[in-house]
Amino acid sequence: MIPIGTFLCTMTRNVPLNNALERVSPETAMAAETWSRYVPAWTTWNTVRTLAALASAALFTLALVQRARAE
Repeated sequence: MIPIGTFLCTMTRNVPLNNALERVSPETAMAAETWSRYVPAWTTWNTVRTLAALASAALFTLALVQRARAE
C-alpha cells in the first residue's frame, strides 16, 4: 500500500506543481512569485513522498525478517 501512496503523492502533488512551473516563462515578473510558492510546496510533498518510500522499505524489510524467522 505504501508504494501506491508514494505514486499517488507524486501524481497528485509533485507533477501538477511541476506542470504549473513549466507554464511560467522565466523572464516574467510572475516567475519569481511562482517560484517562491513552488519551492516550499514541492519540498513538503517531496518529503512526504520520501518518508512514504522509506516506510515502505522498512516494512518490507521487517516482513522479510519475520518470514525468515518463521521458516
